[in-house]
Amino acid sequence: MSRRSSPSVRGVGERGAALLAAMLTVTLVATLAAAAMWRQWRAVEIEAAERSRLQSAWVLVGALDWARLILREDARAGGADHLAEPWAVPLEEARLTSFLAAEKNIASDAIEGLPDAFMSGRIIDAQSKLNVNNLVVGGKPVETAVASFVKLFELLGLPRQEVSLLTANLQRASAGLAPAPAAAAGGAAGAAGAAAAGASGSGSGTGTSGTGGSGSTEGSESSNTPLMPQQLSQLTWLGLSPDTVAALEPYAIVLPVPTPVNINTASAEVLAASVPGLDLASAKRLVVQRTARFFASLADARRLIPESTAQFNEVQHSVGSSYFEVIARLRLDRIWVQEHSLLKRDGAQVSVVWRERGVGTTPPPNKP
Repeated sequence: MSRRSSPSVRGVGERGAALLAAMLTVTLVATLAAAAMWRQWRAVEIEAAERSRLQSAWVLVGALDWARLILREDARAGGADHLAEPWAVPLEEARLTSFLAAEKNIASDAIEGLPDAFMSGRIIDAQSKLNVNNLVVGGKPVETAVASFVKLFELLGLPRQEVSLLTANLQRASAGLAPAPAAAAGGAAGAAGAAAAGASGSGSGTGTSGTGGSGSTEGSESSNTPLMPQQLSQLTWLGLSPDTVAALEPYAIVLPVPTPVNINTASAEVLAASVPGLDLASAKRLVVQRTARFFASLADARRLIPESTAQFNEVQHSVGSSYFEVIARLRLDRIWVQEHSLLKRDGAQVSVVWRERGVGTTPPPNKP
């Protein structure tokens, strides 16, 4: 005889199945609702981030245009470029809403609720530093420039053999050859070292070592040739260590063309490095003396240097500048956006050579 389930047992089973189906339905609806809410939240966050990015970009563009205007007006005024001019005064961090509050056409009610944004920036004379592109001109090392970098490395406590490596690899990069590593720089580095020591025949020697080799070797090396460095951080392509590049940042720069050093804005280390017979103590005295009165010409600075030492010359030094760095930073709470630009001033025309932008966060304050 077959057993039949009682109506009570069947009812319990049906209720259990219905409850399980209801739970699955609720779970599915909750999952879909959560996914929809997450997508909506993500879209809002992306839109807010994009809006903040565009607003920051326009503010930084405005800061760059303001810097160009200051440099253009300075060019119209003429005269030497020095650290007492308006362009050399840095903009300390200031709240942007304070500028809006000072505007008569903007009501205070429109400012309420806006996030606090802070702006800071400065203009730096790019020719206050030693130009890396002075090392090699026309595919040959320039003895005076190599000697200046060797002296700067000695003042900073950096390995001077890296100057020879940098010079040799600049030659190779300009000739379309892959840079040689530090251990294999060999003859080209030795030729650059001879230039630093003042050897008279180093130009032809480095020319042959930088371009020598068979056609197949040149073809294989040219396939690995990097672009010529445009910024100081890119000197690691040519064999310099990151520590050396970081130490050189306040005193060296990569400019598109060879440039003289502006003696009105250069640091004591750069002045001492650019003049063979000038020691660091005398360079610091020059910096102190120009604070009271800037050098209107190279002749003004020559009077302050003893006759027994080398003098400033028109090839390596000047009292005016054509290249300037602009650093602008916009901070919103702990997030900041910074733009670093290089400007070229040709008369009243100020153009942008390159621009780079970075984003970061400031660490939270230490609480006792």
